[in-house]
This record gives sequence, structure tokens and C-alpha cells, in this order.
Amino acid sequence: MPDWDAKPPADRDVYGTQVTQAETVDARLQAEIIDEQAEEGAKPLGLWSDTWRRLKRNKLALIGLAIIIVFITIGTVEEVAFIVGHPLTPYPPDEVNYALSPQGLGSPPSLKHPFGTDYLGRDVLSRVLEATRIAMLVGIIAVAIALTMGLILGPISGYYGGAVDSVIMRIADIFFAFPYILFVLLIMSVLGPGFQNVFIAIGILGWATFARIVRGQILSVKSMEFVEAARAQGASDLRIIFRHVLPNSMAPVYVAVAMAIGGAIATEAALSYLGIGVQPPTPSWGLMIADAVNYLTGGNWWYLFFPSLALVLTVFGFISFGNGLRDATDPKLKE
Repeated sequence: MPDWDAKPPADRDVYGTQVTQAETVDARLQAEIIDEQAEEGAKPLGLWSDTWRRLKRNKLALIGLAIIIVFITIGTVEEVAFIVGHPLTPYPPDEVNYALSPQGLGSPPSLKHPFGTDYLGRDVLSRVLEATRIAMLVGIIAVAIALTMGLILGPISGYYGGAVDSVIMRIADIFFAFPYILFVLLIMSVLGPGFQNVFIAIGILGWATFARIVRGQILSVKSMEFVEAARAQGASDLRIIFRHVLPNSMAPVYVAVAMAIGGAIATEAALSYLGIGVQPPTPSWGLMIADAVNYLTGGNWWYLFFPSLALVLTVFGFISFGNGLRDATDPKLKE
């Protein structure tokens, strides 16, 4: 008698129909599979090694990092050349040459002037490069000011809590209560226009963001075992804060720094565009855009396009890298 309880052959279904058993298909890229296999057999990675491993998978973040490196390199080289007194721009950024500005409308891009010239005959490429130096200085110095204040007030607020925390956070709430750009305009109207006042105003307004981020991290770290061990050994509060607690709370701060630099550069361009930021003849992307807008009807697209492109690329680079770094350092996104 046939065995009705026996299972059908692997190549037939329950009705006896001939079937073909498909092989299991892994839709992942072969490179990803190889990487995961290598990681399984490797020893555990450190924080930054693990972050870099995941950051490398984010192509947009790597593009942003490449853009940042290019513009920071240009800004650094230009700053060193400015300090030495020998600019590396193809032409002096402020050199006026009316022969290169027929009818006061500038001249289009050419071999001698790849970005063209503006309405005063100044080389647009030289001015864009010099403006890169200004943008990098404002972004880095302004964020450095804000970061320094935030890394002092944030840990103190989070570690001590109570009345100290309430006072510092209520002051931070005042800074958050005002629209950012209006608050910057208010401070600039008090300090007056100028290059130095731009990064002072942006730096003063940025500390609250860093302080709040650090405070949140400190609240989650200060009750851990290694902090209690340091306190039991008689370590002072300042040593515990800045030697044990703060270094273990910095991952989100690095993300905020990248995002803040891009925001500071955009804010400087906006202030210069409005005429209360960097003052002529010092070149600034925002100032160059403001000058170029008045000549758009003449078809002079080049001295609006190139400073706008530099500004967009720089802000895009910092924002993209900041987003990628945030995803790479977020423990919720670990495989």
C-alpha cells in the first residue's frame, strides 16, 4: 500500500506536479556581504573605527567630506598667503581694471579669466577664492566661540542640576525664543558692520545649542559606574566633568559642529548680502551676490553664478557630512 503520510519529493508539490526548487537569493551587494563576513571574524572596533566603517557606506556624506576638505584647504592656503603678504590668487582680488569691463558690465569667462570679470573689471575667480578664506574663517571662528561657551556652561548645567541648571537653561531659552536671523541683525546693529563683528555675533548666538546638547548627554552619563568610581576616589567636580564625563558625551557635539559651520557660513553670506556683514572692498560670497543681482538684466550671469555655486557647495558639504556623521554615530542605526 502506498504510504500516504510520506512527504512528497523535494522536486514535486503535494499534488505530484513537477516543480523546481529555487535557490535562496541574497539581494545584497556582494561587497556588503564580504564586508559583513570580514567584520564578523574581526575583533570589536573602537568608537571612531566603527563610525568610519559605517560612514564609508554613505556616499553623500563622503562627497560632503571631500567638498569640506577642498574648501578648507583653499581657505587655509589663502589665509597663510594673506598672512605672509603674497596672495596666491591669479590676480589681486581688489584690482580694478576698466578695460576688462566693457560698458561697465564686466566680461564673460575666458582663458585668462575663467570666471570672468565683474562690473569694475575685477577677476571673479580671485574674488571667489579670497571670499573662501573669509567664509572659512567666519564659520570656524564663530563655531569655536559658540562651542567653547557651550562646553563650559552645558556640562556645569547638567552635572550640578538644580538652581544652576535652571538659570543656565532659562538663559538658553531666551536665545531660542528669538528668531535666529533677527537676533543676529539686532546684535550686528549694536556692534556695527565688520568682519570681526560677524563671527562674534554668530558665536554668541550659537552657544545655547551646544550647551543643550552637552547637558542632555551629561545627564545620561553622570550616573554611570565610572563616574561614581572617580567620585569615590576623591576626584574633584571639575576633574570628573572635564576628564571623565565630557569626553564620553562628545559624539553628538561633533555632528552639531559640522552642521553649525555650514549654518554660520550661510548666515555670514546673508549678513553681507544685506550690507551689514563683511564690508567692501573685502570680498564675500554674499557681498558678491548682492552686487551681481543689480546687473542680471544685462545678462551677466557669471559673477552671480560662481559665488552662488561656491556658497551652495560649501553649505551642502557641511550639511551632508553632518547628516552622515549623525547617522554613523547613532547607536540605534547600528546593524
